[in-house]
Amino acid sequence: MTGEDKFDISPEWLDGETKVLEAPHDHRAELRLWLRLLTCSTLVESEVRRRLREEFDSTLPRFDLMAQLERAPDGMVLGEVSKRMMVSPGNITVLVERLTESGHISRTTLATDRRVQIIALTPFGRAEFEKMAAHHADWISDLFAGLAPKDSGVLMDELAKLKRSIIASLAKGA
Repeated sequence: MTGEDKFDISPEWLDGETKVLEAPHDHRAELRLWLRLLTCSTLVESEVRRRLREEFDSTLPRFDLMAQLERAPDGMVLGEVSKRMMVSPGNITVLVERLTESGHISRTTLATDRRVQIIALTPFGRAEFEKMAAHHADWISDLFAGLAPKDSGVLMDELAKLKRSIIASLAKGA
């Protein structure tokens, strides 16, 4: 039985995780876990990107920026958006320009400091984001439908432990 048969996946999804499973003695359990997480993340992200593009003529970075702004009804300073999204200010600037041109967001300067820009969703942008977010939630639910609620809870708990472990390791400088 090959890795493909074991997971009933098509050849285009043959990935590092599947190859590792074909020769498990060559890799530590942590590496196999990392590859499993990466594979799942990549599969979900690819599908979300495809659906955003096809159904809304949008991109994941635009969706992510609008999601940040949806949580801040009074808008956000560009630098804060950049930190929250963990991307460079230059990348945010390009997204902001595109979303401003399309009418999804507004950009104003702070009255007390003209160097500071505040961006916010426009009413049109908020309505469009709400449509995208509803579909996004359905897509994720669809993709995760094979997990029972109990399994989802266990997985969330275990991933929380993993996150704490990673943070602790990074704090030690490992």
